[in-house]
Amino acid sequence: MRIQEPSVISPVIIPRAEHNISRSRISENALKVLYRLKTGGYESYLVGGGVRDLLLGREPKDFDVATNARPEEVHALFRNCRVIGRRFRLAHVQFGREIVEVATFRANRPVDDRDVHSNDVTGRLLRDNTYGTLEEDAFRRDFSVNALYYDIRDFSVRDYVGGLPDLKAGVLRLIGDPETRYREDPVRMLRAARFAAKLGFRIHPDTAAPIARLVPLLAGVPAARLFEEILKLFLYGFAQQAYQQLRQYGLFGHLFPRSHTVLNTEAQGFPHVFISRALANTDARVLEDKPVTPTFLFAALLWEPVRQQADTLAAQGTPAAEALRRAADEVVSEQIGQVALPRRFAAPMVEIYQMQARFLQREGKRPQRLLAHPRFRAAYDFMMLRAEAGEVDPELAAWWTRIQEAGHVEQPVTPMVGEARPAGRRRRSRRRRRHKVSQPA
Repeated sequence: MRIQEPSVISPVIIPRAEHNISRSRISENALKVLYRLKTGGYESYLVGGGVRDLLLGREPKDFDVATNARPEEVHALFRNCRVIGRRFRLAHVQFGREIVEVATFRANRPVDDRDVHSNDVTGRLLRDNTYGTLEEDAFRRDFSVNALYYDIRDFSVRDYVGGLPDLKAGVLRLIGDPETRYREDPVRMLRAARFAAKLGFRIHPDTAAPIARLVPLLAGVPAARLFEEILKLFLYGFAQQAYQQLRQYGLFGHLFPRSHTVLNTEAQGFPHVFISRALANTDARVLEDKPVTPTFLFAALLWEPVRQQADTLAAQGTPAAEALRRAADEVVSEQIGQVALPRRFAAPMVEIYQMQARFLQREGKRPQRLLAHPRFRAAYDFMMLRAEAGEVDPELAAWWTRIQEAGHVEQPVTPMVGEARPAGRRRRSRRRRRHKVSQPA
């Protein structure tokens, strides 16, 4: 279904009695922003993912507000506000740790010389500070289910683009021509995969059709922005589904080219399962409200190419620890060129990789030194995932589990008199100290 232009279609207005959004489920600070804008004589609407999630009966992560007030006018109403962005100017109203994002209605047209709307040669949107009406703002948004507006004046929901029927049908659909919208902002392809995974929706065929062909446009997206999008895809409890979406639409290969190449081949006749198990573990930790880190995530996503390269080096005679170090440096350096991975995450990743070889060393004091390493727990968890995937001997994994639970390496018990002393230990000889006895004069 092709969405009509705003001049043709009238909004569907759902009164309060016919939807399930209650102010008791909206952030108190978001309500403050909505009411103060209303009192100041401006239009104010809750919009985007917050409205979508409330209608689905979910708890929103954050709340965004749309208004006809310009960013500087929002700033004048709130002392706790700062205006950010150049390509897309926004007002952030901060209440302690919570930020309510306030965006002025946008339009896909230039209004006057002061408002700039510019695209590059590929169609990517460079600047988007052309202000417009509520209706124009609805058609400028990305997906229909994200273009629903909750009106604080009468508590109704406004739908200009068929978002409610799509929400009920579980369909993710771009507003407007899909290829044009992807060219404006190629990250929308990643957002399509993310929302489909998060909501359990299917991507509309028209929305899905151009993705595989337009994936190369992601090369024009700043590497730092791709890093942030990867965190949104994998660290919020739906990593397994996001991974499947990325693989299905050919997006994973652009984000992780070395991993993609390895995953397209089987390991000794068996499919690679480590990433799937690692992502399942990540989702479980999020569900249990345990911490998850980009370090462990990227270590898991890049492990297959690191392991393969390390095996190649080891077959050429390189010691196991050195092979892992060299393989890790090579793969991580290439990945940073694709997606900006901050050093504070990249350096611990390499340590986790290098420590995998040290788990094979159980003699002498080496296990105790490994236990004392600040990255031991992360490296141990990584090794246990490898064991689940069939890469590590179960007996070795069980031994280290006993050791790490005890917190130390058990030492042999000192033998009783007449009992054989454990092999491999030499008794330290003590030299008896002789005391010189003075002779009488």
